[in-house]
Amino acid sequence: MRIEKRLDQEKETLLYSALHKVKNSPGPLMPTLQEAQRIFGCVPIEVQKIISYELNESIAKINGVVTFYSQFSLKPKGKNSISVCLGTACYVKGSQGILDAFEDELKIKNGETTKDGKYTLEATRCIGACGLAPVFSVNERIYGRANVQKAKNILKTNPETKES
Repeated sequence: MRIEKRLDQEKETLLYSALHKVKNSPGPLMPTLQEAQRIFGCVPIEVQKIISYELNESIAKINGVVTFYSQFSLKPKGKNSISVCLGTACYVKGSQGILDAFEDELKIKNGETTKDGKYTLEATRCIGACGLAPVFSVNERIYGRANVQKAKNILKTNPETKES
């Protein structure tokens, strides 16, 4: 099934190859979605339609899985992912201020990606580091006992987030 909005042909070919490998296996949906996320950097509706058709699954089911699990995204994410915990322990210790500082520094809002594709900023719920509250992560590396200044410093000095 080819769809109206054009996808990158090479990536689409990779998706069909992945579908071919798992199509007749038990439970092919999750492995296919994981591979689609890896290939495209997200699982937009155009990709979901292909998967729906090829696996004979409803688009509603596929979209439900994509929107339920945080490992999947409908929009491409930036090269660097910044997550700020807004769980109770972190929130009462000031994590909202940390999120606000990242928004100000990056000129984006929660859930957005910078125009240059370098950063995606997301608020998250408890990440299991309550004893280190407030916490945030950069590319899955956890920074505890954080504050606004620490967040700004990490953004400026962390080699993972420096411009290449």
